[in-house]
Amino acid sequence: MKLLLKNCHIIDRDKDIFADILIENGKIKAIGEIFEECDEIIDINNKIVMPGFIDLHTHFRYPGQENKEDLYTGSLSALAGGYTSCNLMGNTKPVVDNNEIYNQIIDKSKEIDLINIYQCMATTKDLKSIEMINFEKADNNIKFFSEDGKGITDSLLAFNIFTEIEKINKGIMVHAEDHNLTKISTRYAEDLETIRDCYLSLKTGCRVHFCHVSTIDSLEAIKFYKEKNAPITCEVTPHHIYMKDSDFRVNPSIRTQEDIDCIIKMIKNNTVDAIATDHAPHTKEDKDNGACGMIGLETAFNIAYKVLHEENNISLNKISELMSYNPAKILGENKGVINPTYDADLVIIDINKEIKVEKFNSKSNNSPFIGEKFRGSIEMTIVNGKVKFEKGAKNDNR
Repeated sequence: MKLLLKNCHIIDRDKDIFADILIENGKIKAIGEIFEECDEIIDINNKIVMPGFIDLHTHFRYPGQENKEDLYTGSLSALAGGYTSCNLMGNTKPVVDNNEIYNQIIDKSKEIDLINIYQCMATTKDLKSIEMINFEKADNNIKFFSEDGKGITDSLLAFNIFTEIEKINKGIMVHAEDHNLTKISTRYAEDLETIRDCYLSLKTGCRVHFCHVSTIDSLEAIKFYKEKNAPITCEVTPHHIYMKDSDFRVNPSIRTQEDIDCIIKMIKNNTVDAIATDHAPHTKEDKDNGACGMIGLETAFNIAYKVLHEENNISLNKISELMSYNPAKILGENKGVINPTYDADLVIIDINKEIKVEKFNSKSNNSPFIGEKFRGSIEMTIVNGKVKFEKGAKNDNR
């Protein structure tokens, strides 16, 4: 299968050029001025083509909470936001704490065949932070383990988990929250556990990825330990760079303008590795009853473009690094740039078109951005060389 994309404005981590892209058998074969017979030719009309976005932190609620989201609707939501890969957290019902449930999710995602799905496994049985799973028996395809949804407050347990994960050369995604402090201060809860886990990463050698980092002191700790060559990476969310002093319930909480300013600074100095959505669908009833979280896949690029590019003069190259290249590197995948031999996961964006946030492909609509207008329309998403989404047409149910 050969697909030729003509007249592309290619932007990735390293390049900003006008060229054609030849795709064959799911891979990028060539870039340049290309005249070749193909099964399909699409004229991009000088719209922006970027590597497909990769979300390191997503909740698709399958199995057990399909009233909020499932693998199909979650994948549709991802495609509508330009995402070609999502890494799912394990706080499902039942919890992903064994290979049977892990493979159930992976097999179902392959059957649906819309985006690339990666699945985290819990570090303790039933996410109770009491008994560790048997890490050595975990499926070797697992990239990361995580207790996401809560922190590992017990320091001895955290040390033992880090040590066991390092032995099998995997990584852990940390939701930094000391629950002994949460009711006193969510800021203290995040900061204390971040500092501890940075230290444990340095001492155990365990690869640690910090999820949804939101405070000045947590970012400063990560920067400090990165400079000591601790094997750590971190992500920030679109809502933590855009919203301030809001009571919209998310975990960690929405912070202050000073925290946002620090995040922007840490993006510019490369302390922050990635933007991740923490896409967390909820029913209206759950939100009304205080559930934390928001959907984010379909608005992530728009917010990143507005805050980082329009307001802080950060290049689209850097945004591509944060949303594609670095996440691919963290997952160890041959994605994230537009080069020959790389996976043909691409997103086409009309950067001059204004959008108004109204409807979603997600089952849920718990978004504080409904009614807002942004620049940048996701027009098409290509996964493994196949067009999986076209705005207003293929797989767009908005």
